Amino acid sequence: MIPGMSDTAERSDRQRAERGGQAAGARAGADPGEQLSDERVSDDERRKQRRERRIAAYRSARRVLARPGFLGTLRERLALLDEARALDLHDLDTPSDLYGDGIVEALEEKTARMLGKEAAAFFPTGTMAQQVALRCWAGRTGNPTVALHALAHPEMHERNAFSQVSGLRPVRVTSEPRLPTAAEVRDFDEPFGALMLELPLRDAGFVLPTWEELTEVVEAAREREAVVHFDGARLWESTVHFDRPLEEIADLADSVYVSFYKSLDGFGGAALAGPKTLVDEAKAWRHRYGGTIFQQFPTALSALAGLERELPRLPEYVAHARVVAAALREGFAAAGVPWMRIHPEPPHTNEFQVWLPYDADIVAEAAIRHAEVTKTALFANGWEAKGPGLAFTEVYVRAAGLEWTAADVRESVARFVALLTEEVTR
Repeated sequence: MIPGMSDTAERSDRQRAERGGQAAGARAGADPGEQLSDERVSDDERRKQRRERRIAAYRSARRVLARPGFLGTLRERLALLDEARALDLHDLDTPSDLYGDGIVEALEEKTARMLGKEAAAFFPTGTMAQQVALRCWAGRTGNPTVALHALAHPEMHERNAFSQVSGLRPVRVTSEPRLPTAAEVRDFDEPFGALMLELPLRDAGFVLPTWEELTEVVEAAREREAVVHFDGARLWESTVHFDRPLEEIADLADSVYVSFYKSLDGFGGAALAGPKTLVDEAKAWRHRYGGTIFQQFPTALSALAGLERELPRLPEYVAHARVVAAALREGFAAAGVPWMRIHPEPPHTNEFQVWLPYDADIVAEAAIRHAEVTKTALFANGWEAKGPGLAFTEVYVRAAGLEWTAADVRESVARFVALLTEEVTR
């Protein structure tokens, strides 16, 4: 999430606030509920103000590594539709869409062709698309158990939607900060109907397996007569790492979900691609879930624009992210920071993590001040605590980041570390 605080960071902050409030109440001997309320409001307000400062500093910065459209103004977002019109992506003199026809069908057909699948269905959200896909597979396999990673998006960010809404039973193959191995899939101690793989695995650091590892994991699932579903919200970014075209990557899975806004900067939306029989059933469930929306032409048009404009540039973004990551490491070493980590190194996509041995609040304040003072947003995202004196953030490199040379990154790191040192010594 860019550059707003991630779901995980917000949840961690709330938990810290609650723990802090409870401790304060106990120390004062007051009623825990009353004391907790006062403490939590104070902490929540502080975090809200910091987030507002961070986003304001980012918006006013002259130099950033990524400038995602969703943080733009309404006028700026509407300009995307003008750009789409100029690209001549769809005949704008045809009737508008009604409940999934017209331009929505055109987007579905284009997505299916790109992924090498028989058909695709447009969904308003990926959360809905994947629930529908996996409940459809559960009906076919007769097994509602879905094997996935402990850090997969449904486990981390969807409020147990698989089990609470769709009657699915998620089981965790591994919690290690990497994709599951073939041995873990093959030796898992209970049967499952579907294996879900998030590519890349965002909460582990946007990590991907090697092509050989991925094919072995898929084969292991097939040996267990399970179907394979790819959570490909950012699958578009994976072609460089795998050195394979999208169609070949998607061909490994029985079904694939892709997002139109995470990498492609569209207004929103997602697609589920797979066999036509599955997609036809998914559209029936889409209707039942309330996802067959009256008109979606702005979102569909923005998705077509993203496929035309952003998708061809993603390999360039990935290549430059590796330049930026190396320069960050060099810059921190030159500035005398005793330890830091780029994860993964080199980055597997145009997104990666940076870890620093400082309190998260201190690093966050330094990052905001750096953007405010220098008008350069080196670290635009929030910082999350991962232990005492240990913090990490996510870094994204997109079109705006291509303007940065390695020397620019190192110079920016030097100024950031100077401000960080000031914060530490306060």
